[in-house]
Amino acid sequence: MNTPAHKPPAPANNAQVAEVIALSPVTIRRRKPQWRQLTMSFFQRLVPAVLGMGLLVVVWQIAALNSKGFPTPLSTLESAITLFSDPFYNAGPNDQGIGWNVLASLQRVALGFGLAATVGIPAGFLIGRFTFLARMFNPIVALLRPVSPLAWLPIGLLLFQKAEPASSWTIFICSIWPMVINTAEGVKRIPEDYLNVARVLKLSEWTVMRRILFPAVLPAVLTGVRLSIGIAWLVIVAAEMLTGGLGIGFWIWNEWNNLNVGNILIAIVIIGVIGLLFEQSLMLLARRFSWEK
Repeated sequence: MNTPAHKPPAPANNAQVAEVIALSPVTIRRRKPQWRQLTMSFFQRLVPAVLGMGLLVVVWQIAALNSKGFPTPLSTLESAITLFSDPFYNAGPNDQGIGWNVLASLQRVALGFGLAATVGIPAGFLIGRFTFLARMFNPIVALLRPVSPLAWLPIGLLLFQKAEPASSWTIFICSIWPMVINTAEGVKRIPEDYLNVARVLKLSEWTVMRRILFPAVLPAVLTGVRLSIGIAWLVIVAAEMLTGGLGIGFWIWNEWNNLNVGNILIAIVIIGVIGLLFEQSLMLLARRFSWEK
């Protein structure tokens, strides 16, 4: 006779037993108001900058106390107030205010840098696009790029026989290389799929340049422009010291001959501020046209 299979005893009732897990309380953080976040971000940037400038002033004061004839920060500030009280006075060709000298330097930079951008950016496109041109011009770029800016000034004086075009020539030849190099590298880094699509659609080379290459390379172009404008602003000061005439570089050299060291320090601050404005403006522009996440 078969023995019936053993069945487990049924529970007394049909209710299922469930384990209760106690969860720890969750703390909900209230989001800080936007104005408070902006205020904290502002002070986080401001305080280190103020400390850095304060350290610079302290070192400046110590150097002035331990050096004969070196102006203190307070005396330099007094000279700056006098200097900027009438920055655009004109007492003759060799005696004009700091404002006219800065404008003259900016005009030379605009001319030389504008010519460099007009030549350098298209040249970078062609070098990056065509291997033959890259092999032809890369040795020239590698040879001329490290040359000191002041080495180009005598060549400009010989070619143009005048100081004014020679300064712009020096800016042109020194600021063109970053734009050529960055533009060419940007073209080379374009994904091959983009160009394959252009070949399938049988687009003209001009259309490829305008519709595909230029939008994709624009961030690299702006990087080259930012580097070039910094070089141009550095070069003009040195060039004007040697060529003379109206300009911030010549003004610094003239103040040195007059032993006005305070005015030289003021000019250094002006040069730094203008260079900083150039760089920050171009960095904002580069971020605006950057597609990198």
